[in-house]
Amino acid sequence: MAAKESSVRKEREKRPAAGPVVTPVASAHTLDRLVHDRLRLGILSALAVNESLTFSELKRLLDSTDGNLSVHARKLEEAGYVGCAKSFANRMPKSEYRLTAAGRRALERYLDHMEALIQATRDR
Repeated sequence: MAAKESSVRKEREKRPAAGPVVTPVASAHTLDRLVHDRLRLGILSALAVNESLTFSELKRLLDSTDGNLSVHARKLEEAGYVGCAKSFANRMPKSEYRLTAAGRRALERYLDHMEALIQATRDR
C-alpha cells in the first residue's frame, strides 16, 4: 500500500501547482457539440477570416451539398453564432452569412479547449 501512495505522491508532484489538471477524456465530453461538427466548424472558421460569405461561396469552399450546408448553417443561425441576410441579386436569392460576436466567442472557446486537450495529451 505504501508503494501505491508513493506513486500517487510522485504523480502529484509532476503536475503544475496552479490550475486544474485537464484530462483529455473528461474534457472531450465538455466540447461544444454545436461547434465540434466538421461542417459547422468549417463554416465558423471560414467566417472568422472573412467579413461575410455567400451560401454559394461557403458551399464551394467547404465542398458541401446544398442540403447539408443549409441544415448546418441554420443550426448555427438558431444558436446565434452566425447571422444570415437574405436578398435578391438578378432575381436570384442570395444568402450572405456573417459571424456574430457570440459565434466568435464560441469558436475561440472551442479552439482554446482543443489547444488545452492537445497540450495535456502531449505532456503525458
